Amino acid sequence: MKPFPVYPLFDLTPVSAEGSYLYDAAGNAFLDLYGGHAVISIGHSHPHFVRRVREQLEHIAFYSNSVQMPLQEQLAERLGTLSGYPDYSWFMVSTGAEANENALKLASFASGRKQVLCFTGGWHGRTSAAVSVTDDAPIVAPINAQHAITRAPLNDLEALRAAFAQSGSQFAAAIVEGIQGVAGVIEPTPAFLQELRRLCTEHGVALILDEVQSGAGRTGRYFAHQWAGIRPDLITLAKGIGNGFPVAGLMIAPHFEARHGLLGTTFGGAHLAAAAALAVAEVMAQDDLMAHAARLGEQWMAALRALPGVVEVRGRGLMIGVQLEGPVAPLRNRMLAAHRVLIGSAGQKHTFRLLPALNLSANDAERFTDLLKTELSRAASVPAASVVA
Repeated sequence: MKPFPVYPLFDLTPVSAEGSYLYDAAGNAFLDLYGGHAVISIGHSHPHFVRRVREQLEHIAFYSNSVQMPLQEQLAERLGTLSGYPDYSWFMVSTGAEANENALKLASFASGRKQVLCFTGGWHGRTSAAVSVTDDAPIVAPINAQHAITRAPLNDLEALRAAFAQSGSQFAAAIVEGIQGVAGVIEPTPAFLQELRRLCTEHGVALILDEVQSGAGRTGRYFAHQWAGIRPDLITLAKGIGNGFPVAGLMIAPHFEARHGLLGTTFGGAHLAAAAALAVAEVMAQDDLMAHAARLGEQWMAALRALPGVVEVRGRGLMIGVQLEGPVAPLRNRMLAAHRVLIGSAGQKHTFRLLPALNLSANDAERFTDLLKTELSRAASVPAASVVA
């Protein structure tokens, strides 16, 4: 048996990692500015993270949610303080798609409705309901296409109002990313999120903020939607919350009533998962990583905008999309092969993503900017037909 080949793979085999660097068997260091899809939030192999997980593993790694688990309660309290949502409830799962499935399910239970409003460019996961509200037709199987959805253009206030005027009484939920990641780091405007919040309240629709990629401090606030000054009914969280351990969750507003059996999970919130997420939250608070991400991101984006060949730089904090004049695939390949630097792709083929650890150093950010300047100058001086992809 061998792995089912569904991913194109980098020509890189990491055997160890520390901070913002991966290392291969020959000891070569690779600067990781992608973090495995925005997962690595406090750096690879952070000492506190390793110690917390190792100590927990020596005691008990797992038991199901049929027993008392104080670690879950400690994590919920810590996240409530860190995020600014101490009055919300916390339900733990293992993946972002699972978090979004449960959010959609809870919204439907509460309202008795089944239709969902989603938006162009949105990416919410590959499971049943989550993929149905994802704007990526090739990954939606026929069995997923049976869900009742309405898709409206992001940041179009007139179309948003029209969607609610036509179907507002039928919507169970509206789901939107705090910042669209896969689409190319596209931010809903504050005015759009504020109007969406108003319309959801007016029509009794649960507002779901998918913060799977944009949450956990990446934008300089715990959640990207907090820049717009709104409070959703449900917030989904994954990736950076576990720093590589599969942890995800759902923050639930106080007006939702719990009952036994309403939601469920086997692995979500078990001892080892809770310990990993606690370690991340503790480091984030102790090292003030949100403030660091905000400062470094602002400086870095200004430097990137000044480079010839850069069309646009989008994002907040350390969630950055850089749009170039041409496709980024040759640049990504050059960065890895010539400079040992990993950057991420996006749905927009002219955009690459920077999603590094939140404790990335200013020196490493500056080093990348210098390398990018060199590569853009090189590409500009080489005839298009001779550039190796």
